Amino acid sequence: MERNQMRRQLALIRQSFFDQGFLDEQFIQLEELQDDANPNFVEEVVTLYYRDSSRLILNIDQALERNPLDFNKLDNYMHQFKGSSTSIGAKKVKAECTQFREYCKAGNSEGCMRTFQQLKKEYAILKRKLEAYFQQARQAGPLETACRSRN
Repeated sequence: MERNQMRRQLALIRQSFFDQGFLDEQFIQLEELQDDANPNFVEEVVTLYYRDSSRLILNIDQALERNPLDFNKLDNYMHQFKGSSTSIGAKKVKAECTQFREYCKAGNSEGCMRTFQQLKKEYAILKRKLEAYFQQARQAGPLETACRSRN
């Protein structure tokens, strides 16, 4: 596939993340921090997010196995997870985090369990989509010019 065609396809994939509600404007802000000096900045930040958040998911999983549930501890873990998700613009994941925290405040263990399953699903979908996107971006190569002018 020719480079310009690859770039067009990449732009369509990227736009679909926003159209389908997977990412929000925070992701765009991360992209604006990427430059020639650090051409893989966004991918590196997302990779760190997935590495660090997998530990939080494990902690939440373990806390959900305890009886009775410690809703304060669960809420604290989810607060961290929501902050990390917000930092990369993971819109659907962030929404599930918010719902989970509401269930914690209400002491609703069934709601927590159900929401956590949905959160893990959204998290995995986004991870697969972003991995494919970054792989294709590497194949397309660096952009010769910036997408946006900086004022």
